[in-house]
Amino acid sequence: MYQQRVETIKDKDKKSMTNRERTWMLQSNLYRKAKQEKGYKFYILYDKIFILYILEEAWAQVRENGGGAGVDGVTIADIKSGDDQAYLSGIREELRKREYKPQAVKRVWIPKPNGDKRPLGIPTVKDRIVQTACKLILEPIFEADFQESSYGFRPERSASDAIREIKTHLKSGLQEVYDADLSKYFDTIPHDKLMITLRERITDPRVLSLIEMWLKAPVNDGGKFTGGKKNKVGTPQGGVISPLLANIYMNLIDRIISREDGGFAKMGIKIVRYADDFVLMGRHITSQALDYLKSLISRMGLSINEDKTRLINAKEESFNFLGFTFRYDKSILEGTEKYWNVCPSDKSMKKLRKKIDEYLKTHGHCNGYTISTELNSIIKGSLNYYMIQGVSYTRVACRDLSYYLREKLYRFYNRKSQRKSRLYGQRAKEILETRYGLVNVLTYKRQTT
Repeated sequence: MYQQRVETIKDKDKKSMTNRERTWMLQSNLYRKAKQEKGYKFYILYDKIFILYILEEAWAQVRENGGGAGVDGVTIADIKSGDDQAYLSGIREELRKREYKPQAVKRVWIPKPNGDKRPLGIPTVKDRIVQTACKLILEPIFEADFQESSYGFRPERSASDAIREIKTHLKSGLQEVYDADLSKYFDTIPHDKLMITLRERITDPRVLSLIEMWLKAPVNDGGKFTGGKKNKVGTPQGGVISPLLANIYMNLIDRIISREDGGFAKMGIKIVRYADDFVLMGRHITSQALDYLKSLISRMGLSINEDKTRLINAKEESFNFLGFTFRYDKSILEGTEKYWNVCPSDKSMKKLRKKIDEYLKTHGHCNGYTISTELNSIIKGSLNYYMIQGVSYTRVACRDLSYYLREKLYRFYNRKSQRKSRLYGQRAKEILETRYGLVNVLTYKRQTT
């Protein structure tokens, strides 16, 4: 991937390159060195983190990703409205003099569909810039070591690729599936073991110290501080660097399972992983193989959530992964023939309907164009995710969604009847589609960027 990017700019003069292109060039060099020399340890990296074009590219990515203010209250808009070059120069000097210290991470709680809440950490914008700069330098080094079976939070890889790989394995006969769930993975990664893993490639003490500071940063939860220097586990969800660190640590499992001369490979067992979600797939997965896996996970300081983990025969029982359901279904067209049906899970579609419902509850005052445009952003994002060419089947889910929208929009405009809404008593869904641009989910085709 890094080489492909460089191919497009190899004839350019460095002075004419953008910050992004110069970053690609540096990343390509780091990746090539790591790929060619498997045992090489990078001992001078810190200085690259505060190269000005790296910080400028990091700042550009933070702006693109958006997000709120951290504990200091400083927003992206605040920095953009001022002298952002002077701001970056200040960060550069702090890093160069090794005076940079991360601030506390602001914790917010995100509602889950089951009524519970999950924690999300929001570092300050400044810390997000520095973490992004560090990620830009470290990511290509560890990309050289990551396995093909890993898909989450990696450049040029996606959930769609993981779903495609699972279907390929099912069709090839790997129909016994160990659907695993790790208990609070991000919150339980042991710092000491993670740092040992990092030292397999990174020996620059300044970079390692920087990462340790982020791991030890206190958490501000509504004014109450937790964690800090005494904290020995966890990477805060929401931190820019956290997904990369999580992948680096889980790569230990990937390596063992994918090793050609290893026990899993000899039994024909494959792994497909997306961040902390993974499945093992084989013609037959023995209890000895699972005991060994659990032993590895335990030695890593992690644990399997037994209540959410199961071993099944996918021909007899469906399973869910990344919002999709995998089923061995009877074909309507082919009589007794069966096929591997990959479709949006019921839980996923309920979440989408809930988003639509919540939007309509709070936007009764909006006109047809606004309603259509904003509903489109909700609906198209989900449909683009679930429509995987040649892999998934979304016809039934789209039909059900279309019926839901028809009934929901009818009731929505019926409630507005006292204000004489022009759509009251009419076919609201069809009129929104033909006159105001609402997406027709029955004819929608996946859009790619």
